[in-house]
Amino acid sequence: MTIAKIVHYKVLSIFVTFMIMSFALAMFIDSITVILFLAAVTIELAQLLKFNPVPMILSEIFCANLGGSATMCGDPPNIIIGTSLGYSFADFVTNTGLIAVISLVIIVIYFYLCFRKELGSAGSEIIPEAIPSPKSAITNKRQFIISCVIFLCAVVLLVTHAQTGLTVALIGTVIAIITLITAGKGTVDILKRVDYKTLLFFIGLFLVVGGLEQTGILEIIAGFIGKVSGGNIAVMIAIILWVSAVASAFVDNIPFAATMIPVIKTLSATTGADLSVLAWTLAMGTDIGGSATPIGASANVVGTSISAREGHPISWGKYCKAAVPATIIVVMVSMICIYLRYL
Repeated sequence: MTIAKIVHYKVLSIFVTFMIMSFALAMFIDSITVILFLAAVTIELAQLLKFNPVPMILSEIFCANLGGSATMCGDPPNIIIGTSLGYSFADFVTNTGLIAVISLVIIVIYFYLCFRKELGSAGSEIIPEAIPSPKSAITNKRQFIISCVIFLCAVVLLVTHAQTGLTVALIGTVIAIITLITAGKGTVDILKRVDYKTLLFFIGLFLVVGGLEQTGILEIIAGFIGKVSGGNIAVMIAIILWVSAVASAFVDNIPFAATMIPVIKTLSATTGADLSVLAWTLAMGTDIGGSATPIGASANVVGTSISAREGHPISWGKYCKAAVPATIIVVMVSMICIYLRYL
């Protein structure tokens, strides 16, 4: 709301700044959380400024998924890749982060060109005095300050974990404990909101992947990719990137990433390909591919659900018409960046 006030409630300015904010927040906060409150604020502004919130929500969803690809803690596949292969927060920022920032510039221009006519004339008759004060969104100032401090500590610890020697898992656990201690009466409510089903899913997933690895199934898949590519790393990158992107558009990218990690390790060992290059390729493919369809990532489902609940349903056609070209653009940019930088 403060950002909207700074840009004088001009809809196109809000549109661009909210995309950038969605990207930046998703680098450190789960994209679902980002979309939960950002979509709600967008709909509230849409009601006040009399514009269609659907284009803005679509762009926010895409940018949240793109922002998640930039850091190790931004998207679950990155956490899995980073912890499994021993890469740090800084490794992701300097590799996938650079690709994500370049892609963001192109994507902001793309969405601006797509929706500028639809949003250009909106909000011209609004009286700024009619907009609620941004401060009214804070219902508990003390808890707000505490939460901000804890969040900033989490960001600092995550950024410096390679230097301090602390693992991402330990940082997450410590921050969670501190949050519960400072929550007071809200502790029970926070514990109830923990997604235990997802935690159990992760446990089961790694057991299954471990089984596939022990029985040699993943080695067969790696051998097949190596055979198709003829040992050519450029072809290997293209296969991993595009297969990851297409698969992640229809199935959850978390199990796909977990399954592919032993595959790229085997490929690296048998063909001599640089493991880190294959890791960045896998990360970008799985992170971005999920943006293409309404079911490709959790943030997509949440964003479209909020929009539909508030009377602005987003059909598959409407979603894919905007998101599929954007996904193809980012995958192409990723492939070009990987080729130019690493080959």
